[in-house]
Amino acid sequence: MAPRMRPAPLDREAGYALLDTLQDEHTQQAALPGLEAMAPGFGDWVVTALFGGTYQREGLSLRDRQIANLAALTALGGVEPQLAGHVRTSLRIGMARTEIAEVLVHVAPYAGVPRALAGLRAAATALDGTEGER
Repeated sequence: MAPRMRPAPLDREAGYALLDTLQDEHTQQAALPGLEAMAPGFGDWVVTALFGGTYQREGLSLRDRQIANLAALTALGGVEPQLAGHVRTSLRIGMARTEIAEVLVHVAPYAGVPRALAGLRAAATALDGTEGER
């Protein structure tokens, strides 16, 4: 008999509420409607599982999660739209532009200078329209 596992948090309403807190309308509109048209229901699954599940876990602050997101997306490469969205989200939760840049620079020795440079270019583009923010 398998050991009893602790139920994972999975709260659709909390997921959508957190999404509205973390992502501006531009970021949401860049992904969700197109995703729904291509793969109906997948966007809801992403929001529910990610923002209503993974983000609801204890142990990391939103700031810590954003640092992990920025680093992972930069290291992964080829996901500039998602990285740009997370750059804007980082500003929304109070990270400074210099902190965002330093996270991307910190990736260089681990994932390579080209990945860090690509991440910095994506971040610079995302930050262009956010002069009034930190």
